Amino acid sequence: MMKRFPSHALSGYGTRWRPNRRILIGAGTLAVLLLIAATVAWFTGSGTRNDAGPAPASSSSGSAAPGEASPKPAPGTGSVPAPPRIADPVAYARAVAVMLWSYDTRTTSRDQQLAGMSAWMSKETKYTDWSSVSAQVPDPVLWSRMADQAQYATAAVAEGHYPSAFKAALADNPAALTETYIYAVTVTGKQQIAWKQGGGGAEDRSVTLAVQCRPGQDCTLVALAPRVAP
Repeated sequence: MMKRFPSHALSGYGTRWRPNRRILIGAGTLAVLLLIAATVAWFTGSGTRNDAGPAPASSSSGSAAPGEASPKPAPGTGSVPAPPRIADPVAYARAVAVMLWSYDTRTTSRDQQLAGMSAWMSKETKYTDWSSVSAQVPDPVLWSRMADQAQYATAAVAEGHYPSAFKAALADNPAALTETYIYAVTVTGKQQIAWKQGGGGAEDRSVTLAVQCRPGQDCTLVALAPRVAP
């Protein structure tokens, strides 16, 4: 199952934040994602939108409905880095994973975290699912608790690859890619979490992303899948 940003171990509590998994896919791309024990269909021309999981249990003030644009940037983005100028889907997905698994409540507000993440998103909102990305950020109360503990996380990526189902679907219908130029990429790595008074820990991480890389343009983020594709 996909590990979520962030997986918390608050000093003195051992509390973990585990939001529900969700992805709503835009028309014309990634119609069905990762159904367990079934063949995955990555592209469709049906023009339908599919919900592969329940909505998050708690709403996020920075969230937008699927297909809507991500919020306008708040003043500054704190520790969230600017998106890199990369045209390779796997390389960009690796950079996205590091961004998603890293945070610093000592220097970054929740609004700044969301604003920094939104800068990585595709501007083609008919394909994007901002909710699947913004849902990775804890609610305001929990973010405040994390800040009280001076909690932060760093991340390192081990590898990134195109999932086998994506490659198989693309081989069956190569022309599907030429409309959206959206690629599925699975990334694995490790997240290191720390908080005040010497607390800390490390956990393995994995995620499947949808990234858009049109010819002659830098890649952008489209959505996160609810489960990891091998």
